[in-house]
Amino acid sequence: MNEEEAVVMGPEEARPYNFSRSGQISTEQMQAIAMVNDGIARNLTHTLGAWLRSQVQIALAETTQQTYGEYLAGIADPAYVCMLRLEPLSSMGMIELDLSLVFSIVDVLLGGKGHCDQAREVTEIEEAVLSSVLAIVMRELNTAWQTVGLEFHLEKREARARMQRLRPASKRMLVVSFDVQLEETQAKLRLCLPIVTLNTIHRRLIAVREQPRRDFGAGSARLASLMGQSQFRMALRTPSTKISSQVLRELAPGHVLELGIPRSASSELVVGNLRLLQAVPVAKAELRAGQVYAEPSTAKIEERAVLDGFMTTPQLPSQTSSGVTA
Repeated sequence: MNEEEAVVMGPEEARPYNFSRSGQISTEQMQAIAMVNDGIARNLTHTLGAWLRSQVQIALAETTQQTYGEYLAGIADPAYVCMLRLEPLSSMGMIELDLSLVFSIVDVLLGGKGHCDQAREVTEIEEAVLSSVLAIVMRELNTAWQTVGLEFHLEKREARARMQRLRPASKRMLVVSFDVQLEETQAKLRLCLPIVTLNTIHRRLIAVREQPRRDFGAGSARLASLMGQSQFRMALRTPSTKISSQVLRELAPGHVLELGIPRSASSELVVGNLRLLQAVPVAKAELRAGQVYAEPSTAKIEERAVLDGFMTTPQLPSQTSSGVTA
């Protein structure tokens, strides 16, 4: 390069470098991670609400970069913290639940209303009860992060004293906080992941952020069409009644059994195991039918979401059917 060319190009501009930011996650990566965690919060809101059969609200609160020592300083004592093994990178992270959330979940699963005890250690029985909820959380984590090839495995719970010896206090960590509301309990669920692991999958994280949103319009229309062809077991059930054992003994083919139910009494149209509407048995040509006219008179049954076979809808008491089925 001659002197004239050097003058035209000019010297390269030097910029200051902050070594304290070495190893931190870039803005692009943080945006991609936020998208992943937003999806986790939405899915957990639905799946945990259905599993616990309670009002659950989960939202992404914040995502921060801290040292491992700063993260440990923010953990309450006692705390419920389990180790996470991140594959295929053979790295270790953590999942932390506020004890108020742990006790509220256990109380709901045991038939309570989400009562939260004061801070104390979790018993082995309570840990066994909590395991079903942790399994759901892990499933949602793996579903969200599988797009970047990261898989989470739940390890054992760790005591705080041992956690301090797991890695250097200066190690950079990504801490993801979720706000959780279960009935009257407001608490935190936090993930602590090593930044070096997330930097390893940098390209795949950026690809997730730049991936165009899929248009589900045609798929939704097809799903609605297929659902419209679904068939459900239906019955028109008359009010229950009682008859004597003497009448039962005298029953024979051709006898007309008097049920003692007024002709004006309404029946219930039951679809699946859900009381849907009130109806009156009628005839239409040569077929039996039911004329719908009102909402069910019985107490409204709360609809329960059926989650991957984990739950079933409430069973109705056995009632006498008028014979109108479909």
